[in-house]
Amino acid sequence: MTAFILRRLVAIVLTLLALSVVVFVVIQLPPGDFVTSYIARISGSGESIDQGTINALRAQYRLDDPVIVQYWAWLKGMLVGDFGFSFEMKRPVNEIFASRIGNSLAVEMLAVVVMWAVAIPIGIYSAVHQYSVGDYVATILGFLGLALPNFLFALVLMYISYVWFGVTISGLYSAEYMNAHWSLGKFLDFCSHVWAPVLVIATAGSAQLIRVLRANLLDELNKPYVLTARAKGLRKSTVIMRYPVRVAMNPLISVVGWVLPTVISSSFVTSIVLNLPTLSPILLRALLSQDMYLAGALILFMGFLTMMGTLISDILLAWVDPRIRLGMAGAN
Repeated sequence: MTAFILRRLVAIVLTLLALSVVVFVVIQLPPGDFVTSYIARISGSGESIDQGTINALRAQYRLDDPVIVQYWAWLKGMLVGDFGFSFEMKRPVNEIFASRIGNSLAVEMLAVVVMWAVAIPIGIYSAVHQYSVGDYVATILGFLGLALPNFLFALVLMYISYVWFGVTISGLYSAEYMNAHWSLGKFLDFCSHVWAPVLVIATAGSAQLIRVLRANLLDELNKPYVLTARAKGLRKSTVIMRYPVRVAMNPLISVVGWVLPTVISSSFVTSIVLNLPTLSPILLRALLSQDMYLAGALILFMGFLTMMGTLISDILLAWVDPRIRLGMAGAN
């Protein structure tokens, strides 16, 4: 296992290096750059900008340097923890990350916990009680969760909260706690707001996981090893939880690879609708304005999270399923 993890870590480093090249090239592909996008926005508002200012901006952000020079400067900076400067937000990328990553992690990790806490027991119940009333209810709710767009659900929640209860649920903090230091009051205020984005983000994911777990568990329940365990006199609940549930959980564990990058990518529209101070709106804003250092750092960070999530899922699968551990031992 140790050798496997070390090989994967080396592969992650090499993959990130290749990904940084692809990301930087792709961001450079659209015609123009940040300054041309900025000029277009200024012109669209009816104002004008003189050529001297344009030249100063291009010199300030080194946009006239060759692409390879810009990439090398960006790569060298990242190696020492400097991800560049955001043209759009006029702040170092590191500061933007530091101000938003905590909120993103809190919202998405809470959503993942809720997603799994809801999906696992309902999926097990639906499979064990196939075609029961509870199974039909779970199926209907699952299809509704998959079909209902997150942004529409968010809008409905905002409307109901404001019209029926007089409460505004947009954002993660009230105005008086927005820039305040952490305290018990700020934590309670955060809890009073965070439930809405967590509920919206977790809904579709829970519905999908329920269907996956139900289908896999149904496939396992009638296999010979389950029937043999029951024939030996083991209780039904013990047999189900000890054997088929562990096997049926494999597909759920394997999706951890895409759970981590959702810290940035999964809630673009939800974050905009609910006005969340997370990284998702920042990535969309950076891509639209061709803010290459900010967009590149965010996309590279998503790639890193994807690879780390895949590594974590492989380790968890090996821990849950002895067959995978034996396969890793044989590969070593």
